[in-house]
Amino acid sequence: MRVVEQVAVLSPCEKAGLDPERLEQLFARLGPQEGENVVCRAMEELACRLGHADRLFTQGDWPEMRKCTRALGRIAEQIGMSGLSRISRDVVQCIDDGDGVALSATLARMVRMGESSLYALWDLQDLSV
Repeated sequence: MRVVEQVAVLSPCEKAGLDPERLEQLFARLGPQEGENVVCRAMEELACRLGHADRLFTQGDWPEMRKCTRALGRIAEQIGMSGLSRISRDVVQCIDDGDGVALSATLARMVRMGESSLYALWDLQDLSV
């Protein structure tokens, strides 16, 4: 009998969940310059919090990870990253449930969504300049 060994490499991809209307409202309310400042600061904060949440997971610091992830979700919602905001709530639910396996998977999904959303928003800003 011949045994064929194959390893399947999965490359999950998360499509950015951007809400352009939310961005338009933000820019209409704040003006172009202040709107851009707010979005840039939010993007920096999101990038930092994504990394921080991952480190907190590795350390097993669930209470701090919960705080970090909730804040991440609120920031994401403010700038129209509805998908990231929704997944951050799922991560918090996994922490609350004490489900480490689901937390690991959901955190990985949040990081993927966060990265794709940040890239999409960056590209969107490049188009508008």
